[in-house]
Amino acid sequence: MTIVLSHRAKALKPSPTMTISALATKMKAEGIDVINFGVGEPDFNTPEYIRLAAKTAIDENFTRYTSALGIPELRKAIANKLLADNQLSYKPNEIIVSPGAKAAIINVLMAVCDPRDEVLIPTPYWVSYTSQVEMLDAIPVLMPTDVSTDFKIIADQLEQAIRELPNPKVLILNSPSNPTGAVYSRTELEQIAAVCLKHRIVIISDEIYEKLIYDGDVHHSIAAISDEVKALTVVINGISKAYAMTGWRLGYAAGPAEIIASAARIQEHTTSCVNSIAQKAALCALTIQSDEMEMMRKEFGKRRNYLVGELNKIEQIHCTLPGGAFYAFPNVSYYLENNRKNIHNSIELCQFLLQEFKIALVPGSGFGADNYVRFSYATSMKNIVEGVHRFSDGLKAIL
Repeated sequence: MTIVLSHRAKALKPSPTMTISALATKMKAEGIDVINFGVGEPDFNTPEYIRLAAKTAIDENFTRYTSALGIPELRKAIANKLLADNQLSYKPNEIIVSPGAKAAIINVLMAVCDPRDEVLIPTPYWVSYTSQVEMLDAIPVLMPTDVSTDFKIIADQLEQAIRELPNPKVLILNSPSNPTGAVYSRTELEQIAAVCLKHRIVIISDEIYEKLIYDGDVHHSIAAISDEVKALTVVINGISKAYAMTGWRLGYAAGPAEIIASAARIQEHTTSCVNSIAQKAALCALTIQSDEMEMMRKEFGKRRNYLVGELNKIEQIHCTLPGGAFYAFPNVSYYLENNRKNIHNSIELCQFLLQEFKIALVPGSGFGADNYVRFSYATSMKNIVEGVHRFSDGLKAIL
C-alpha cells in the first residue's frame, strides 16, 4: 500500500548544513581524513561551571516538566540580559524559552502567519528560514543583496518589495548574519524600522550571533530603536553560539505578550517545554560572569582574519571580511563558469571538494546564493590552515 505524504513533507528539502555535516561525520567514522567546515557550532567545550550546574540539576532531581514558557528564574535572567545588553525591557510573560532558536522562530511564525501571508527574507539567508515559512503555507519573498551593500538590505529596497506584495506580514532580519557575517548599523536599522512601522510589518530579529562581533563593532537590536518598533518586533536569541551549547537546544523569543502567549500555546502542543536540565544550565550561563566567552570570541577573530586573508590570496576568489558570526562566504563564480569537470553549481563543487580533497563546505545554493560556498571557522587553526590548502588545490584541479 502506498502512503501519500503531505505536500509540506514532499516540498521540504534537506538542510544542506546538516546534510554536509552528517556526510563528513560518516566519512570520518570510516577513517577518512575530512576537514569539516560545514557545521555551524563552536569547537570549544561548554564551560565547566555550566556543565556543573546541569549535573547539580540532575542530582537535585530537577527532571520534571516545566511551564511551556520556561522556568520563571530563567525568564527573569533573560529579561535581565536583554535590559543590560540591549536596553530592552520585557516582562516575564513577554518571554518564551524554546528548544533552540530555530524552534523559537517557527513558533513565532506560526503565531503570526496565515497561509498566503508573505514573509520578506534578505538573501543570502539562513537555510531554515524559507523552509519554515513554506511549512506554514506562507510565502517567502526573497530580497537579494550583494557585496555592494555588504550583503544587507536597504530601506528603499524593502519599501519597494512591500509595495509590490498583496499580503506582506513579516520581515526576518538576521544580524550578525549567517552565512555572510553582515552586521547592521543602528542607522541602517532605524531606516528599515521606519518602513516596517509605516506598513505594520512584524519583525523577527534573529540575534543569535550577537556576542560574536569583531573589530570593535557593536551589536544593535532593531527592537531598541523605539517603543513603537519594539511593539512590532520579536527578538530571537539563545545560548548555543556564544556559550558553546549547541546540543543543549535552548533558545528564546521576547516580544509582544499576545505573540508570546500564542507561541506558548503552540509549544504546549508540540514540544511541551524545554529540557529542564538545559534550562538550569542556561540560567547559570546567563547569570554567572566568565571570561571564557570573550576568549572564544577573540579566537574566532584570529581565525577569521587568517582564513579570509588566505582565501583572498587564491586566484579569482573574492571574500568579504565578515563583521560577525563565524562564517566566511567566498565567491566561487569564476570556478563555476570556467572548469573542465562539468561542475555547474555550488552543490556539485562542494561534492567534488569533499570526495576528492576531503574538505566539507556548505554550498551557497542552500542560502539562496549559488555563486558562493560557506566556510565555518568554528574549527581549529590547524584545520583552517590545512583546509585552505585543500580548497586551493581543489580549485586548481578543476581548471
